[in-house]
Amino acid sequence: MDYSQYPAEPFRIKMVEPVSMIGREERERVAREAGYNTFLLNSEDVYIDLLTDSGTNAMSDRQWAGLMMGDEAYSGSKNFKHLEATVKELFGFNYVVPTHQGRGAENLLSTISIKPGQYVLGNMYFTTTRFHQENNGGIFVDIIKDEAHDASLNVPFKGDIDIAKLEKIIAEKGAENIAYVCLAVTVNLAGGQPVSMKNMREVSAICRQNKINVFYDATRFAENAYFIKEQEEGYEDKSIQEITFEMFSYADGCTMSGKKDGIVNIGGFLCLNDHDLYTAATELVTVFEGMPSYGGMAGRDMEALAIGLKESMQFEYIEHRVKQVRYLGDRLLEAGIPIIEPAGGHAIFLDARRFCPHLDQKELPAQSLANELFIESGVRSMERGIVSAGRDKETGENHMPKLETVRLTIPRRVYTYKHMDVVADAVTQLYKHREDIRGLRFVYEPKQLRFFTARFEHI
Repeated sequence: MDYSQYPAEPFRIKMVEPVSMIGREERERVAREAGYNTFLLNSEDVYIDLLTDSGTNAMSDRQWAGLMMGDEAYSGSKNFKHLEATVKELFGFNYVVPTHQGRGAENLLSTISIKPGQYVLGNMYFTTTRFHQENNGGIFVDIIKDEAHDASLNVPFKGDIDIAKLEKIIAEKGAENIAYVCLAVTVNLAGGQPVSMKNMREVSAICRQNKINVFYDATRFAENAYFIKEQEEGYEDKSIQEITFEMFSYADGCTMSGKKDGIVNIGGFLCLNDHDLYTAATELVTVFEGMPSYGGMAGRDMEALAIGLKESMQFEYIEHRVKQVRYLGDRLLEAGIPIIEPAGGHAIFLDARRFCPHLDQKELPAQSLANELFIESGVRSMERGIVSAGRDKETGENHMPKLETVRLTIPRRVYTYKHMDVVADAVTQLYKHREDIRGLRFVYEPKQLRFFTARFEHI
């Protein structure tokens, strides 16, 4: 492997948090007590935590300094003005509504934009997003290109919407019956796969012709912009900020979890261009979140988010971020480990179908694999397969996604390449005795978003 392609960390470490690993017997005990759900493990029992990159990032010295400038006024905080100006500068939208985190923005958008029975089209579902859409009477339809469902296929921009599918469903259902198109940049459950600028442009043109709004899930927009710069012709000499601005010019608004590419621990926002939708959103945000000038966020957190958004535009930062993830993927591929290819922007996804071919999907192979990885090594990951997919709202039957994966999610500016080596070695060691991994079954299954709090036992 050519190690020279991976850049060194573009930062110095000023503060450290000691970690330690408990013994294997202890890990077996705490896993059992957590109902074999990695979400229910205590943080202090985890050695390397790759559960999520949401709110687990390390903030910069400038962001920490920004916390000291929090204007905690109930209304009209100067920190909101800073956040609003930053978002308008980077994204170009007319209106910004802060929320406590991304799913608050998803709830607002779904409530004001969906009439019961309308269709919401998207490039693969995301768990909380689809919940809000369906909870407001929408019917989600996946129109991502077919290549995204093939874990072993290594092609660029697997997150693209299939234009033929988009045109077909508009013709079949009628534009008036489509609430909006939800375009995720990048696509989480497809493995963090990016969307090309060409695809955004084409989707926008079709939707504007048919008077259908396009809203982005902008959670990992900077990672998507990096892939465009790296892989799409004509963008190699453009800055991340220039690419970002063009990306959002093809949308009518977006939902944003600041806990990812905003590089903060909490916060989010909803962006809109339409004044009537903005007015509806501000009326609802006061009910669900808080005043339209804080939306569930403290002033200090809005300041840190404004600074973090600007820092995400720095090429040195985003190059290291994406390539650290790629490094882990390359280490695993070198060892023959099946993963979603190509490596995405925020995580490496183990392909549980190929990792555990002896387990049927109904035996929850990804959930089983995530737990065995923790017991083996103290590394916490999460399931992204049948458990996360949930049940069909009408029939009650399990959704059976083609991708059955375990997500190794890399927090921003937290771990080093050596930590990635430890993870790669742990996965490789587990792969050598993968036939010992036993399936799981539910012993407690919540009705909504079951993957967060469900409990399991070995079959």
